Amino acid sequence: MPVLRIEGDEFTLDGEPLRILSGGLHYFRVHPDHWRDRLRKARLLGLNTVDTYVPWNLHEPRPGEFRMDGGLDLPRFLDLAAAEGLHVLLRPGPYICAEWEGGGLPSWLLGIDPGMRLRTSDERYHAAVDAYFGALLPRVVPYLGTRGGPVLAVQVENEYGAYEADGEDTGHLERSERLEHLQHLAGALRAHGVDVPLFTCDQPADLARGSLPGVLSTVNFGSRAAENLRALRAHQPTGPLMCAEFWNGWFDRWGGVHVVRDAADAAAELDAVLAAGASVNLYMLHGGTNFGFTNGANDKHTYRPTVTSYDYDSPLDEAGDPTPKFTAFREVIAKYAPVPDGPVPEPSRKLGLLGVPLTAVAPLADCLDRLGGPPAVAGERPLTMEELGQDFGFVLYETVLATAGPTVLSVEPGGVRDRAQVFVDGQPVGVLERENHDRALSFTVPRAGARLTVLVENQGRVNYGRAIHDRKGLVGAVTVGGVEQAGWTSRPLPLDDLGGLAFRTPRAGAPLPVGPAFHRGEFTVDEPADTYLDLSGWTKGNAWINGFALGRYWSRGPQRRLYVPGPVLRPGRNEIVVFELHATAGTTVDLRDTPDLGPVEE
Repeated sequence: MPVLRIEGDEFTLDGEPLRILSGGLHYFRVHPDHWRDRLRKARLLGLNTVDTYVPWNLHEPRPGEFRMDGGLDLPRFLDLAAAEGLHVLLRPGPYICAEWEGGGLPSWLLGIDPGMRLRTSDERYHAAVDAYFGALLPRVVPYLGTRGGPVLAVQVENEYGAYEADGEDTGHLERSERLEHLQHLAGALRAHGVDVPLFTCDQPADLARGSLPGVLSTVNFGSRAAENLRALRAHQPTGPLMCAEFWNGWFDRWGGVHVVRDAADAAAELDAVLAAGASVNLYMLHGGTNFGFTNGANDKHTYRPTVTSYDYDSPLDEAGDPTPKFTAFREVIAKYAPVPDGPVPEPSRKLGLLGVPLTAVAPLADCLDRLGGPPAVAGERPLTMEELGQDFGFVLYETVLATAGPTVLSVEPGGVRDRAQVFVDGQPVGVLERENHDRALSFTVPRAGARLTVLVENQGRVNYGRAIHDRKGLVGAVTVGGVEQAGWTSRPLPLDDLGGLAFRTPRAGAPLPVGPAFHRGEFTVDEPADTYLDLSGWTKGNAWINGFALGRYWSRGPQRRLYVPGPVLRPGRNEIVVFELHATAGTTVDLRDTPDLGPVEE
């Protein structure tokens, strides 16, 4: 059995020294039909291990409802890794960060009790974690190295030393409370039969706050390898040195630029890690995609949602094709470990098809009862997504305005989570954005009894820091003309079932709908292949092909095209649906054979 042990300053496997050469590969960000290909390329790079998080929010979308099918079939992913001769580092959370929606914590935690303190020893939080582990771990234990499986080690929590649940002061959480929380998680792992080595990971300055006695500490960084490994050694005088996240790239946010890192610079830093005798995990080997509504966000001082692509400027790009970093890293790894013979893999074939017409339209206002979501809920105030039992998508709020004339709609600070489009009698009157700290909007009410509609988009729950307690929708009081508005309906729009939409084809020359609408078209392919959906001329929204949720688009950029995995397409007729929130300059889209993640920083 391939059992990993910690002996002195080394990892050993079956008694032989082992340097872990790993790469991050998140199964939930990759189409399952591509898992085998990406794992094979990990081995061809010279890696002996892959690393993956486990997203609690997808595996348990509702309390007690556990999923492990399709793209969430973790056992199949582990089987494929083993078949490729790769070990696995498993990072089950419960918190994962990963620039993932809510850091992987399910949104329903925020609806259990407003006072629940996430990522602490709060009994309510631990009860939910225990139930999650109780569903997940029995499915994972057979894949541990001690059972003959590929899983070498399991992580406890994730960068816990950086977490502050309340307050502004660094490290305000008492050491005893931190230990209690980490000990509970480690104890739960052990109680469910996880008998391989456990480890924590933290940034260098956070090692003391995030470590757990008796558990291996590892460090995360992207540069200054010698300095940061010395910090790890000062914190942990004995034990293997390991960089659990070597940041060879970075993620992008809407409104920013596409972040890239020079391949030669990253390779030189990787060389410094390996020259020090350390083990390493590339973050990322292959980033993949935040399909659907799964991107996270950061909110240190200003809310910043992450884009759909998680390309991460990795050795394997979003489509799994080798980048210059693949070759540069392979050359470095070859200095320290055997690398399989053979050339660098060739890029996969891509599909191009221009001018796909989207001629059928379904205005959102005309199809609210056909979207398959829960019914609207009446109340004196707007309800949050979590109160509605909703995780992703939109909420549509409506109320009646009693008085005609000029007025001002106002929300509490931080009350828009995250982007609100406002309509009066169906006509758009403005947008409030959390990112811009917007709180008020002026408009004229045309008549007494006019209907006020507010469509609020969850653009991604915060995945890092104190702001992970991130409820969505309209949060707090809403005033109109200085008076708190009462008498609302709150309608969840998860957009997880578009099958009931009734599309119509407008007559030639007719204007397109004002406001949010679904647009549908068809195209034919002979041989499916990866492609990129180009929505130039469209403003903001979401796209699906054959019912598969590709993710969000936004003319704000930097990302300009959405990655379409080849397995999503089928020979013959294919369907595309675009949900445009504002307006489009035309009614066609393109399928391109190259990506466009936007301009890079000069």
